Amino acid sequence: MDSLVPSEGLGVLHLFCKTGQGFDEDKLIETIHEIKSEEAQIISISILGHKADFAFMVLANDWVQLRVAEREISNCGVSIVDSYVSLTEISEYAAGVPEEMRKARLYPALPPSDKRAWCFYPMSKRRNPGQNWFTLEFEKRKELMYEHGASGRQFAGRVLQVITGSTGVDDFEWGVTLFCVHPDDLKEVVYTMRFDEASAEYAEFGPFYSGVVADVEEVITLSV
Repeated sequence: MDSLVPSEGLGVLHLFCKTGQGFDEDKLIETIHEIKSEEAQIISISILGHKADFAFMVLANDWVQLRVAEREISNCGVSIVDSYVSLTEISEYAAGVPEEMRKARLYPALPPSDKRAWCFYPMSKRRNPGQNWFTLEFEKRKELMYEHGASGRQFAGRVLQVITGSTGVDDFEWGVTLFCVHPDDLKEVVYTMRFDEASAEYAEFGPFYSGVVADVEEVITLSV
């Protein structure tokens, strides 16, 4: 199949997995290393709780490459129990950011070596009567997002937040992936930012997944 690439940025695929019938540990480890060798980024996460055993966050500039990665992982006897599709993006409220920041958002280098606590959740903005984000004037939305961003900057050095856009490609409008130094950083940053008006009045959240970033060999060892 011919490549299908975004005009800018990367495609992002989160896969949440459990060991299935015929699970082949060695084949999965080999597959993950092969995906990395094909100029894709793939982060392995050991998931806590019953929703999944492990997860992979795959970033590539070709949607076909993402689909091949999903197929190859599934063919290792892995049951994919949930997934999320999104794209790296520059927010409309961040127009004019320096080129270095623009590149970091569109083409992030992951994972950060010092942040092993991990969380993912999708979110959207409300469209309720009297709480419709999309009927607010742009300047008001920009003001609220600046307030929201200021809260997040309190956690500089402790938290790396990767926000990817999913309007039109999955059930919610954004995916939020957090890489943190400590597990309680995950809790504190989400709690703190929920008091901002942009979240308190207008945010809807999907399911949360959390776990530990590690090499695929370590992740699989914890799952079998």
